[in-house]
Amino acid sequence: MNIKRLSACLLLLPLLSCAEPQEAKEGDVESRVDALLKQMTLQEKIGQMNQLSPFGGIEEMAGLIKEGKVGSLLNLTDPGLVNKAQEIAVKESRLGIPLLMSRDVIHGYKTIFPIPLGQAATFNPQIAKDGARVAAIEASADGIRWTFAPMIDVSRDARWGRMAESCGEDPYLSAVMGTAMVMGFQGDSLNDPTSMAACAKHFVGYGAVESGKDYNSTFIPERVLRNVYFPPFEAVAKAGCATFMTSFNDNDGVPSTANKFILKDVLRKEWNYDGMVVTDWASAAEMIAHGFCKDEKEAAEKAINAGVDMDMVSSVFIHNMEALVKEKKVSEATIDDAVRNILRLKFRLGLFENPYVDADQSVKYAEDHLAKAKEAAIQSAILLKNDKQTLPLTDKIRTIVVTGPLADAPHDQLGTWVFDGEKEHTQTPLKALQEMYGDKIRIVYEPGLAYSRDKQREGITKAVAAARNADIVLAFVGEEAILSGEAHSLADLNLQGAQADLISVLSQTGKPVVTIVMAGRPLTIGKQVEESAAVLYSFHPGTMGGPALVDLLFGTAVPSGKTPVTFPKMTGQSPIYYAHHHTGRAPSEQEILIDEIPLEAGQTSLGCTSFYMDAGFGPLFPFGYGLSYTTFQYDRINISADKLKTTDTLIASVDITNTGKYAGTEVVQLYIQDKVGSVTRPVKELKGFKRVDLQPGEKQTVTFSLPVSELAFWNIDMQKVVEPGDFTIWLGTNSQEGLSADFEVIN
Repeated sequence: MNIKRLSACLLLLPLLSCAEPQEAKEGDVESRVDALLKQMTLQEKIGQMNQLSPFGGIEEMAGLIKEGKVGSLLNLTDPGLVNKAQEIAVKESRLGIPLLMSRDVIHGYKTIFPIPLGQAATFNPQIAKDGARVAAIEASADGIRWTFAPMIDVSRDARWGRMAESCGEDPYLSAVMGTAMVMGFQGDSLNDPTSMAACAKHFVGYGAVESGKDYNSTFIPERVLRNVYFPPFEAVAKAGCATFMTSFNDNDGVPSTANKFILKDVLRKEWNYDGMVVTDWASAAEMIAHGFCKDEKEAAEKAINAGVDMDMVSSVFIHNMEALVKEKKVSEATIDDAVRNILRLKFRLGLFENPYVDADQSVKYAEDHLAKAKEAAIQSAILLKNDKQTLPLTDKIRTIVVTGPLADAPHDQLGTWVFDGEKEHTQTPLKALQEMYGDKIRIVYEPGLAYSRDKQREGITKAVAAARNADIVLAFVGEEAILSGEAHSLADLNLQGAQADLISVLSQTGKPVVTIVMAGRPLTIGKQVEESAAVLYSFHPGTMGGPALVDLLFGTAVPSGKTPVTFPKMTGQSPIYYAHHHTGRAPSEQEILIDEIPLEAGQTSLGCTSFYMDAGFGPLFPFGYGLSYTTFQYDRINISADKLKTTDTLIASVDITNTGKYAGTEVVQLYIQDKVGSVTRPVKELKGFKRVDLQPGEKQTVTFSLPVSELAFWNIDMQKVVEPGDFTIWLGTNSQEGLSADFEVIN
């Protein structure tokens, strides 16, 4: 036992056990849950299902805690208050059941990592696991043992602000990265004091809200739910994710918080999930606004009977459940099931043995944490363009003009969902440049614009004047943190304010412009890409974004990020994603576009296919796209057989050679197409990826093992099967480029 733990124990005796945490045995946990449940009154059971937020204080909650009417608290981040609340629960309530302390810790607590969409751009599950582990260590030091992450909504519409919280558009990538986050948050054992219970959200379909407008409705048929939106959630459920959260949206008219099909039939029965289900913030009561429930009593009835265990802050359970039981609209057995799930989690977390926190502030911003955050920011950055090898910058550069509203924006580069992030600890690109190269290079800072929505032009004039005397211009543009996240949807994905004008006039100086974008979503930056010599896209990179980007700009690090979502050319293309279906009239790319329509009267047909007349063909950048300072050559794809049974495993390989001058990392991606199915199938589906490190001139054979069983989908009869037939496999650098081979699955 360490000295700090011993000191804390002496101070808090006799209120807690100071034994070192030990792995809870599942059988022991179940017997303890059953024994405690038998002692509880109905009112005490209902109290465990009630989650409240004191927003920093507990005075108004003390009486409720003492009466056993609170099972969980949100948003207490002061260790002293956490211990005080736990003391009331453990010492003064009848049964001494500890509270579950929770907080939205999404991509870091104090040390902020890139937003989840940025972490997905690394195609590196270790980065996601490390980020969640750091967050858990820092947050648990303040007593937070439950976080509402990862968000694994498949997100295909960049207008939706919460895309920033997601792992992107692909079910497979979301499943891999989401599972890694769960493993990071929960650690090797939930009852380790540094572990937090993860929460898979939002179950389900929230990323498909109509018009990309937050809280909106969805209409996702069951087959699409099962083939696209369920897989990430099934993956984390089977990986042991401790909790699930319902989503705000209604799907086909049924709010998720009262959807028996997803919560009981699928989550509990099909996936055998024994974790705890919580509503989203007040989503039970919001079913009244949906027009699905007439009052709070009906909302409580429908939520509990659908499979919800805990009500987040709306108090509909605590106010109505006893009456519902008396009226026999809710059975006490149903309540027992919910409370059993809650108590099981508390036992698994070791809260009964050690409900208190021994605050260790030294873990916050630890050197190891900052190093991992920097590496995450490096790997998350995507090189979209690099004409004439503008990057990396060389020692020939003598004067750099730094401009743009994101060059020195310590709060905004942290991104959305950083309640506890501290901008004083943020290392911005400007500060990093000055500290790392200020003694070697003349660095001139003219922000041009004060913030991303700024439309004033006085600063632009100064930036242009400075640029004329520079060797190169670094323009940091994008979105303020407030422009993405919950309730921050946009109908226009262009750069805000006068940022587009800033890039345009800088490009006219004749000096090379390197545009670095920090944003919470893909933006429609086609014009800025054309005007720039190089473009580096960094989804809000977090605390260490500055030194990470400077290392990339000067070649100390080499870009390896890949787009986790498709970048649209125009907002009107949204939602846009690579795994679409062919349709009966796919474009041939020979169609006439709007700017090509001849002036002669009588032109009536421009091509009767599925395309936009004004947006051309395809996206600005496809899914999985990203350049490097070096180049990679793909050769010689091989597959183990051209005919396989459903029980076989396909072995596929390809040779990758680094043909450039820099050591680099390539993300090799494996895609599959099922050519004919009982229902139409996507044109491509990601089924695997590997990060491969190569020295200049080095060649590696990269091999994948793909069980044929992973080609299964939910067919016309709503059965998950592998249908015999013809398939194509691609191994390549993104979803549009690669080497292919054909094979057949036989009975």
